[in-house]
Amino acid sequence: MSSFDSLMQGFAVALQPMTLLYGFLGCLVGTLVGVLPGIGPALTIALLLPLTFKVPATAIFVLFAGIYYGAMYGGSTTSILLNTPGESATIVTSLEGNKMARRGRAGPALATAAIGSFVAGTIGTIALTFFAPWVVDAALAFGPAEYFSLMVLALVTVSAVLGSSALRGLISLVAGLLFGLIGIDLQTGQPRFTFGQPEFLDGIEVTIVAVGLFAIGEALYLAWQGKENKKTEVLAVSGSLWLSKEDFSRSWKAWIRGSLLGFPIGAMPAGGAELPTLLSYFAEKKLSKKPEEFGHGAIEGVAGPEAANNASAAGVLMPLLTLGIPTSATAAIILSAFESYGIQVGPTLFAQQSGLVWTLIASLYIGNVILLVLNLPLVGLWVKLLKIPPQWLYAGIVVISVAGVYGSSNSVFDVGLLFFFGLLGFGMRRFDFPAAPMIIGLILGPMAEQSMRQALTISQGDWSTFFVRPISGTLMAVAIALLVIPNALRLIRSRKAAA
Repeated sequence: MSSFDSLMQGFAVALQPMTLLYGFLGCLVGTLVGVLPGIGPALTIALLLPLTFKVPATAIFVLFAGIYYGAMYGGSTTSILLNTPGESATIVTSLEGNKMARRGRAGPALATAAIGSFVAGTIGTIALTFFAPWVVDAALAFGPAEYFSLMVLALVTVSAVLGSSALRGLISLVAGLLFGLIGIDLQTGQPRFTFGQPEFLDGIEVTIVAVGLFAIGEALYLAWQGKENKKTEVLAVSGSLWLSKEDFSRSWKAWIRGSLLGFPIGAMPAGGAELPTLLSYFAEKKLSKKPEEFGHGAIEGVAGPEAANNASAAGVLMPLLTLGIPTSATAAIILSAFESYGIQVGPTLFAQQSGLVWTLIASLYIGNVILLVLNLPLVGLWVKLLKIPPQWLYAGIVVISVAGVYGSSNSVFDVGLLFFFGLLGFGMRRFDFPAAPMIIGLILGPMAEQSMRQALTISQGDWSTFFVRPISGTLMAVAIALLVIPNALRLIRSRKAAA
C-alpha cells in the first residue's frame, strides 16, 4: 500500500468525532501551555501520562501530538507580547516580535507567526509523510547487532545533545540505565536490584519516573526560583490581526525558507528547534531588502524563525517514529508513552501499528488547521492567561501528578516513588543535569540489552559482530565519533587558548 493510501485511511480515523475531539483538546491545551512561561510540552505530556492506563493508544497519541504542535504555536504569544519566550525555541521570535508590539504592530506579528506556523507545520508533515517510509524500508534490514548499535548511537547522541554538558548527560544516562536493570531478568528469570521489595519485581514504571522528573521536579524548581516576583508588562494587541499586502509579501518567502531549514535540522540527532530558528533569523537578515529594520521590529525576523520552529517539530517525529530515537525532551516523554502501551518504536512500528502511525500523521494535518483557527481569534484569552499567579500553577501540577499516579495503580508505594523522582528531578534541574537522558536510558537500556544478548547468541559470543557487519559497524563508528570528536576539539581549543 502506498503512503498516500495509508494516509487516506489515517484521515478516515482521525476525522471520527472522538479522535477529532482529542486532537482539538490537544491543540487547545498545547497552545495554553505554550503561552504560559515555564510550562512546556514535555512537562504537560508527562503530567498526562497516567491517562495511558485508561485511554486508547490512538486517541492519546493524537492528544499528545496536538499538545506538542500547539506548544510550538503558543510560545510565540508570550515572546511577542511579554518578551518572555514560553519555549526556548521562541527566544529568537522575541527579538523582533516584541519590538513590533512596542511599535503598535502586535497584530501583524501574531498573524505572521500563526500563518507561518501553519505553513511550516504543513510542509514538515508532508515531508514526514513521504520520507518516513523510505527510512523505514532502509531500517528493516536491521538484525539484533544493528539494533544494538542503533541503540548505542541513540544513547550516545541524547547524552551529548540533551543538555549543556556531555558529562552531565552521560551521568544522567547511566543513572537511567541502572534504573532500567531493576526487576526480573527476562533471560534467567532472576530478580535484579529489587532489595527485597515485591513492587520492584516488574521494574520501575516509566510513567512514574517521567511524571516525577518533569512534572514534580519542574514544579519544585520553578517554585524555588520564585518567578512570581518577576512582573513584566503585557503589551496590548493593537491594530489589525491580519497582514497587509506588504507584510504578506515580506513574510511568505521567510515562511518557506524557515520550513526548509527547520525540518531537516529537527530530524537530526543534534538538531532541535533552537539551531534552525537562529539560522533562519540570520538568513532573513542577510536576504532582507530592509536590513536596517532588524533590531527595531522586522516582520521577516518573526516569520522565518516561527516557521523554522514549527517545521522542526515535525522533523523531531521522523527519527522517533522510524528509528525509535528521541532527539528532544518531549520526544523522550512520547517514547515513554509508547512504552506504557507495550508498543516498540522503530522500523517495525509502521508494519505492526500502521493504523496508529498514519492516524497520528493525519492528525498533524488537521491539528495545523485547528491551531490556525484557534490562535488569532483567542489571542485575548491567551493574554488574560498570562495573569494567572504562577504559584497556583505549581500547586496544581503537584496535585494532578499525585492524583494521576495514585489513580492508575492505587499504590501508596508508587506515590512515594513519584516524590523520590520528583526530588531527584529538582536536584538535576538545580545543578543543570538533563532529565531526558535518564528517561531514554530507562526505556532503551533493556531493549539494548536484549538485542546485545541475541546478537552474541547468534555470533556464539563474538563481540566483533557489532563492528564487522556493515550497517552495525557504521552506526558504531558514528557513535564513537560523536563521543570522541567534540571532546577532542574542546581539548585542542583549550590548548590553543592556553598557548
